[in-house]
Amino acid sequence: DTVSLGPLDVPRVVLTLGVVMLVNATFIMVSYKELKISSFDPALATASGVHAGLMHYLLMILVAVTAVASFESVGNVLVVAMFVVPPAAAYMLTDRLPRMIVVSAVLAALSAILGHVGALAVPAWFGFQSTSTAGMMAVAAGVMLGLAILFSPRHGVLVKLIRQRKLAWRILADDVVALLYRFDEREEHSQATPASLADALLIDRFTLGLTIRWLRLSGSVLWRTEASGGWCELTARGRERARELVRSHRLWEQYLISQAGVESERIHDKAERYEHFTDVAMRDLLDAETNAPRIDPHGSPIPREHESR
Repeated sequence: DTVSLGPLDVPRVVLTLGVVMLVNATFIMVSYKELKISSFDPALATASGVHAGLMHYLLMILVAVTAVASFESVGNVLVVAMFVVPPAAAYMLTDRLPRMIVVSAVLAALSAILGHVGALAVPAWFGFQSTSTAGMMAVAAGVMLGLAILFSPRHGVLVKLIRQRKLAWRILADDVVALLYRFDEREEHSQATPASLADALLIDRFTLGLTIRWLRLSGSVLWRTEASGGWCELTARGRERARELVRSHRLWEQYLISQAGVESERIHDKAERYEHFTDVAMRDLLDAETNAPRIDPHGSPIPREHESR
């Protein structure tokens, strides 16, 4: 079924979908601001003089026209896949609407190209001549969505898992150096053994060993060995980080009990969480709010911000 355009015979579906694409693109470019505000906040759109209801129905009409034209051309499987999957993948990759529209269109085009090539190439791997092009395009789009779900820079499952693991390791490393600092305060250097550290932090020896190895590589701790055994010792760099953590912890305890009215039994656990995310500006603010205390509620000295050993 073709249409003659001069010397060319163009398939009618190509002409139909081309016209639909031009109408959609023109409508989006002309009415982009109105579409955006009426889609995300109809009340604000109406208050701003935009007829949100009209924009909604115009958009629905275009979606319906596009769906009908596409169903006739490529079938329902590919239409549903292309309506849903590329936008979903684009949503995983960016939070900016203009960029999302462009990424969605690019992913849809890539799905079509890769699906068409795959429909010709992949079946040969299994001894078949070819397979459904529409189905393979849907598969290509699904693969892209799966990759976006796994590896999206902000929302990807694996990326989030890696970030969470890194944060957990950083917090554990902070806990180790802070505990070593407290051992130094009490002059209990002999207690800084792997067994004592693991028991105090409620972790297994293997995890502690990996953490200590990382701290040694980063120059935060040293390993001392004698005939009676070995123990960990803070370097200057490790002591500086540990002092910041202990200062943050004890300032938070003082603030929570004196300014926030938290019961003394609960302040340690809260300060234990807050200390890892407290920078020098926050410590200065806590110091000012608590009138620069010298000791925490438990009677332990609060290290100064630039205190030397």
